[in-house]
Amino acid sequence: MLIIDGHNLLHAIAKIEESPRALGELALCRILGTYLKLSGEKAEIIFDGTGPPDKSGFDATSNLEVLFAGLGTDADSVIEDKIKASTAPKGLTIVSSDRRLKQAARTRRATAVKSDVFWTQLQKQLSRKRKPQEPAAKRQGLSQSETEQWLDVFGLGQ
Repeated sequence: MLIIDGHNLLHAIAKIEESPRALGELALCRILGTYLKLSGEKAEIIFDGTGPPDKSGFDATSNLEVLFAGLGTDADSVIEDKIKASTAPKGLTIVSSDRRLKQAARTRRATAVKSDVFWTQLQKQLSRKRKPQEPAAKRQGLSQSETEQWLDVFGLGQ
């Protein structure tokens, strides 16, 4: 299970991409959803603040739960609490470049991955060529009419 420090990852992406157009929370979540669908992993991403008033756009992200820390706390505190509360911390991967979170992960023997390293790995995974899907007919075989047509073509029909 991945636990991602959302704004920390966005900050790392801005440094890596050096793009004048910043990636937003929703766009990041959609990219993560695509990655998670391919990898089969599940993740939670936690952002500081309350987020946009309409959060319905975040509902369609595969294998990704999107959380906002809310008022009076921050994403780091929420993530730290999740690490402490985990019954299987060795199965967690914390994505953040924040020293406090990396230390919390090490204390519970969870894996910590810096945001820029995670983003680079994610980009490599998404840029790999995908095998084209086999047509269903390959596994199902020919229909009776197709079989008869090919028998006629080769002069093997009755």
